[in-house]
Amino acid sequence: MSNIDYSDPNNTPPIGQAVPLGLQHVLAMFASNVTPSIIVAGAAGLAFGGAEQIYLIQMAMLFAGIATLFQTIGIGPIGARLPIMQGTSFAFVGVLAGVAATQGLSVAVTACIIAGLIHFSLGSVIQKLRFMFLPLVTGLVILAIGLYLIPVAIKYAAGGAADFQMAADSFGSLLHWTVALTVVVVSLACKFMTKGLISNAAILIGLIAGYIVAVFSGMVSFGGVENAKWFQLPAVMPYGFEFSLGAVIGVTLVSLVSAIETIGDTSATTKAGSERDATDAEISGATYADGLGTAVAGVFGGLPNTSFSQNVGIVGMTGIMSRHVVTIAGIIMIICGLIPKIGAVISSMPLPVLGGGVIVMFGMVAAAGMNMLSTVSMNRRNMIIISVSLAVGLGLNLVPSAVQHLPGIWKTLATSAVAPTALLAVIMNLVLPEDD
Repeated sequence: MSNIDYSDPNNTPPIGQAVPLGLQHVLAMFASNVTPSIIVAGAAGLAFGGAEQIYLIQMAMLFAGIATLFQTIGIGPIGARLPIMQGTSFAFVGVLAGVAATQGLSVAVTACIIAGLIHFSLGSVIQKLRFMFLPLVTGLVILAIGLYLIPVAIKYAAGGAADFQMAADSFGSLLHWTVALTVVVVSLACKFMTKGLISNAAILIGLIAGYIVAVFSGMVSFGGVENAKWFQLPAVMPYGFEFSLGAVIGVTLVSLVSAIETIGDTSATTKAGSERDATDAEISGATYADGLGTAVAGVFGGLPNTSFSQNVGIVGMTGIMSRHVVTIAGIIMIICGLIPKIGAVISSMPLPVLGGGVIVMFGMVAAAGMNMLSTVSMNRRNMIIISVSLAVGLGLNLVPSAVQHLPGIWKTLATSAVAPTALLAVIMNLVLPEDD
């Protein structure tokens, strides 16, 4: 074993080590991977715990695994052939939730397919576009995503997301907050008081702890789990194909940011595991895989995929750069995605349990954006870009009636927080002159 160079992506630890290491990658990203589908399903008005929501959760797991194999195994120029774990992206939640709520899942998923193909085409030119998405822009967008999602986390923790749930007497009850805070406390305890597998799976363990409390409190119904099948293949275009230019523009704009994030994760992976810079072939291959994973997922009703940054940390912590370890993780996710009962168990999770988990997750998204901005020089120019982009992006989200006269999809994009923030940041960064 000591003669094996684990900084080489093509070398694999013995199977007795490789499988637990692959499972570690799954546990580190599992909760973050399924949460966007739950939120978008709720925005689309799908019944909580219903068959359609369970299907979306299935697709999140299945195509996280398939997109991961695109990255680790590769097809021709597609795939970085590095230990990069793919999963359903939080970055798209704001735009897709708005589109799903106003125009339905058919429009949202169609936009994902087209944006995925555009994202795929960026593989050959992504290096030339990096000047548009410097840390100032990407940090701002990621911060806006986190800030946009935090109110969703609080609503879930209090026990509701839809208007009728928020109007219920139980909304904000002590029981709901007890369950949510159990998730938060256990997650933080596992993250900072343990190491290795338990630390990396901290949020998942917190969710399990909150779920157990909810079960004993009588908050969980297992009817959906009993009715769910043991095996089910995905359906082609389950929501149909419905084109909307505005939806495509919004999702494509976020795809550009996702592509730059993947470049960062690819570079961070090679630095963490092999102490070298990523090659042009690896960066373009990672971008191809990102776009292909999103487009293919959309064909079967899934949401966009992107690289998961938390799994880069596992590569750095273990020092094991083997892409085949992450291939094992991808296979585990595919198996999970083909078993509806797993999706049904996740779907049976009460909103306060999920709320406790996403308080931590969404807060971490916002913190990641702030961390990127910390590398930016805070001169007058950059501070104006940050202030104006965030003020307009978040302001329109908080006061949607300010753009009530815009046509449907354009109003949705204007109030999504992410799209206007990204657009303004890119334009102002290109137009405003540098300070002396």
